[in-house]
Amino acid sequence: MAIIPYTHDGFDAHLPLLIIGAGACGLVAALAAQEAGVELAVLERDSLPRGSTAMSSGFIPAANTRFQHELGVTDSAEAMAEDIQKKNGFEADPAIVELLASQSGPTIEWLADRHGVPFELVEGFLYPGHRHLRMHATPRRTGEELMGALLNAAEAAGTDILTQARVVDLHVDSTQRVRGVTLERPDGSRESIGCDALVLACNGYGGNPELVERYLPTLKHALYYGHEGNQGDALLWGQEMGASTKDLGACQGHGSLATPHQTLISWALMMQGGIQVNIKGERFSNEHGGYSEQAAKVLAQPEQVAWNLYDARIHESAQAFEDYRNAQESGAVRSFSTLEEMATGLKLPLGALQATIAQMQQHAQQQTADAFGRRFEPANLLKAPYYAIRVTGALFHTQGGLEVNRKARVLNTHGQALPNLFAAGGAARGVSGSNDSGYLSGNGLLSAVVLGAVAGKSAAELLHLKLSSAALP
Repeated sequence: MAIIPYTHDGFDAHLPLLIIGAGACGLVAALAAQEAGVELAVLERDSLPRGSTAMSSGFIPAANTRFQHELGVTDSAEAMAEDIQKKNGFEADPAIVELLASQSGPTIEWLADRHGVPFELVEGFLYPGHRHLRMHATPRRTGEELMGALLNAAEAAGTDILTQARVVDLHVDSTQRVRGVTLERPDGSRESIGCDALVLACNGYGGNPELVERYLPTLKHALYYGHEGNQGDALLWGQEMGASTKDLGACQGHGSLATPHQTLISWALMMQGGIQVNIKGERFSNEHGGYSEQAAKVLAQPEQVAWNLYDARIHESAQAFEDYRNAQESGAVRSFSTLEEMATGLKLPLGALQATIAQMQQHAQQQTADAFGRRFEPANLLKAPYYAIRVTGALFHTQGGLEVNRKARVLNTHGQALPNLFAAGGAARGVSGSNDSGYLSGNGLLSAVVLGAVAGKSAAELLHLKLSSAALP
């Protein structure tokens, strides 16, 4: 994988626009560019496009949507931008934060109304850091279903997706203009395609252990629960081209991956009253702080595991999530009639569990925060029968990347836009600040879907401008 100096040797084919990666980011970029009349192809290394999107819950935050209005939720792009910045410690580029927040609603409605993605507003609880209900998801609440809807939209739009086409080289001229790519097929054969613009939609470097150790040392031993194809191609190409990179220590972790089942357990369990205890039967954090930073906290516990503890009320609510139902079918979900029975079944110290429950009840009664800063509502206190899932911390995807402007154009180290290179999703610098604690729920798909749409539109604008210039006498 490299940057190849461009020569005037012919390519096997030529298209105005190429998009690398057929996850949510690449497909949305393609839909936006095609709508603007651009001929393109999406290059996907796998035989079936899935990406990290298919492994996610598929939740996309968006403000001021008709889905919110229909359920009486009043929200604004300004409030959403404030929530994003507050979570990341005001470390993200405010221009990109404002762009994503302001375009989130229109993008969700465009995908629903023009392309048939069956979005609905997720009700019942607020994710950490969100002041309003603004998570939009498809009915089954899975990234796999979201990917299926986007693939259906791409098929209906006639999008050309070249699968089993792993891009290995970019051909770049002396002005840093991308002239084309070389792709490799599973049998080792190669072909080259020229282009006038390129969108990098191939996520980050979570699947590259060397880069993870370099930029995310605290998670180097974490289970990676993202797509194995996220090898940092966009980052490495960009760096070789002199692109600016920012926040490479940022990532989205998750502190609730069922083990050994490797099924994502929704953080809704915690937000509705659940807790996490270690093998000593003790809580070790504020579970309402955020599921991303919780990954490192769980990994810091004995045996790198924790137990999600909750009750029948939360169990019934979780049935709305297909991932939870899958976890239940796989045997990850365990139930107990009493606290004593749970202590025996999970091999946890009964005295520690009793103390943990008693402390929660005391804080609820006195309306005080515990040692970690969490408050407990009397209505949400846990009651028998109890449920439990053994979980560990995992790395889902990285959030740092190539610095881009409001047109999703990649910037060099002097802040100037490269001639025809765009990046979005995990390939671009996200809005989660510089570490694992700045991730606001949904930031990953927000950047993939909304910035992906911006990249597709911007690439189309650039290509139309090129055509207009060429037509001038």
